[in-house]
Amino acid sequence: MKTLIASILLAVAGIVTAPAAQAGEVWRAGGFEQPESALVDAANMRIVVSNIVGNPGKADGNGYLSLLSMDGKVIAGHWVDGMDAPKGMAISGGKLYAADITKVRVVDLASGKLVSSIDVPGAVFLNDMTADASGKVYVTDMLADTIYRIDGDKPELFVKDALLASPNGVFADGGRLIVASWGKGIKPDFSTGEPGGLLAVDLATKKVTPLFGAQNFADLDGVVAIWDTIYATAYMTGRLYSYKAGGAPEAIATFKPGSADIGTDGNSTIYVPLMNEGAVAALSLD
Repeated sequence: MKTLIASILLAVAGIVTAPAAQAGEVWRAGGFEQPESALVDAANMRIVVSNIVGNPGKADGNGYLSLLSMDGKVIAGHWVDGMDAPKGMAISGGKLYAADITKVRVVDLASGKLVSSIDVPGAVFLNDMTADASGKVYVTDMLADTIYRIDGDKPELFVKDALLASPNGVFADGGRLIVASWGKGIKPDFSTGEPGGLLAVDLATKKVTPLFGAQNFADLDGVVAIWDTIYATAYMTGRLYSYKAGGAPEAIATFKPGSADIGTDGNSTIYVPLMNEGAVAALSLD
């Protein structure tokens, strides 16, 4: 009996102390120029990659979008040109939206043509984007603690709150937005006085709620949710974190500094743009 009890206790201890599941790299595609975001275009079975090419805050006309196959082959190096410093993207109604400093670029997915540019009044540094189930698009303004909403081609202030603490990544998850905060007190080298964390914004009430146990742990960049787990990158350290409600963020992969706005197939793979290496890595989740 004592032996049985001891075995049970050892088994339970093993479960409690088991390390977080790790993410293994499946492939890596190179040749990009400061790739900031990797978004899965599921309808067309491809990945769209945004290239900043230079100063991320300068309207220099150098930015463009690329296309990758789902297995990491370059379909088009320059798919859409005519942008400045495109970052996060979202898909809605057959169109792709790309955050570009103070504008949102709109691309027709079928033709790959840049069809319009939406000026966002008051925007400072637009960063990541997402679309909710109704087709409305959201974009973060990292340097203004703000999230804008775009319905069709009309931008509006959705929420402005100091709790957002330099909102970078954003991901629509049911009736909420999950936000990855860079942190407070951004310095010239983009380090912070206080690191960021994960938050939720209720789509109906617009209330901002810090996620329990996931505050002040890293300068976060991209974010996605798969089932009951949230994944977020920390640009300054290159780490990819996983987080489940009630737990604590755990690093499951580490790259060189520069991991940015991640994308996912919604199932078991995450695509990580590596800005400082000019590459995109595909990770399979255990």
